[in-house]
Amino acid sequence: MLTLAQLLERLERNLVPTAAEQYRSVVAHLTQELAQVEPGEDLHVLLDSFPATAELYENLHYAHAGLCRSPLDASLDAELRAKSVIERLQR
Repeated sequence: MLTLAQLLERLERNLVPTAAEQYRSVVAHLTQELAQVEPGEDLHVLLDSFPATAELYENLHYAHAGLCRSPLDASLDAELRAKSVIERLQR
């Protein structure tokens, strides 16, 4: 799984376009690996080290856990700022 996480991170940060099929293949394989892994410290360290994999993990578990890896304060702050901008634009 580590190799796939590293590869996804490289694909996400690559300035040169990546073939869609290659990207989908990496995500599909990583999704399979993430579905089999047990929650715990090793997974936590992996997700902290590879933001693209953490985002994939969060999206895979969104129906059950919401934005489980996103800090609540940052999410709330973003929501309040967006609300403020919307209200200003409506005036």
